[in-house]
Amino acid sequence: MPDSESIQQAAWRRLRKNPGAVFGLVVIALSLLVAAFAYFIAPDHSPYANRMTVEIGGRPPGYSQLFLPVKKAIPGAPKGWMNRLLYGTADDFLYVPVTAVKTSGDSLVAQKYIDDGISEPVSFPLAAVDTQLLQKTYWLGTDKYGRDMLSRLVIGTRVSISVGLIAVIISLTIGIFLGAMAGYFGGGTDDAVMWFINVIWSIPTLLLVFAITFLLGKGFWQVFVAVGLTMWVTVARIVRGQVLAVRELEYVEGARALGYTHSRIIVRHILPNILGPVLVVGAANFAAAIVIEAGLSFLGIGVQPPQPSWGLMIKENFNFIITHNPMLALSPGFAIMLLVLAFNLLGNGMRDALAVRG
Repeated sequence: MPDSESIQQAAWRRLRKNPGAVFGLVVIALSLLVAAFAYFIAPDHSPYANRMTVEIGGRPPGYSQLFLPVKKAIPGAPKGWMNRLLYGTADDFLYVPVTAVKTSGDSLVAQKYIDDGISEPVSFPLAAVDTQLLQKTYWLGTDKYGRDMLSRLVIGTRVSISVGLIAVIISLTIGIFLGAMAGYFGGGTDDAVMWFINVIWSIPTLLLVFAITFLLGKGFWQVFVAVGLTMWVTVARIVRGQVLAVRELEYVEGARALGYTHSRIIVRHILPNILGPVLVVGAANFAAAIVIEAGLSFLGIGVQPPQPSWGLMIKENFNFIITHNPMLALSPGFAIMLLVLAFNLLGNGMRDALAVRG
């Protein structure tokens, strides 16, 4: 009989031969890197990529604009590398959109951009401006507030990855515990757990999420907990079924005969042998959590502005779908689709790789 390491190697070898699973794994790995280093990757490194320039709101992908950096009266406090990694860095300058500048004595006179073909002269002391003009290109355009869509899309990756990760951890913890108890002990324990599962199963997912969200309040962490508390039912049912099939096998009977405790038998002998299906449903739950969070944010009860979320970005820009710039709403939609597809492909690949072959 092959040892556990050879089984793992065989599963990994089969997974690598699955093009869909490899594609999903690559997309997920890139998304994790983007989420971790979002503020170093995003062109707008301000907190939440919330640098507003309303004069250039709703611009199409590839739009380019000239800016005059003007020093703020109170510059942002210097912050270390770790703080920038987690929260970004506040701007020391105000970025004024301009079309032309010229020096007049000890002042700098700029033609401030208002709209296409419209500008107004503004004057700044030379000491208060950086005479080096900046040319910024918005590769995915700007939203209605003039914020960089690419930067918000990059930083919004953190929300989707985080909600999936935390929701999966919560759902696996609750689902494995209840499912293992029901499957191993059976009898009244099984009846009680299955009754509870069926009650939760009968409530529509979004309705249950709404109820938990209203109970916990709106916010970043609340939506993670709300989504996680609604996704454990599938895990519990699968774990229960797997434990029912395994608990009568000889090695479990042998562990009982040796006098091992129930907790040791479950944790050390049963759960490691049923992790394949659990990992597959965990990948599916990760994808479902991303979609649910996006839906909650779109409805206004998920992540709150100005924090970027892909669902919130769709809500803020969906009016542009029927006007001149549909990509403002379509780009976060494509991001959701790609990441959810990646987790589904990985889950299917894991299912095939972990399937028992006679």
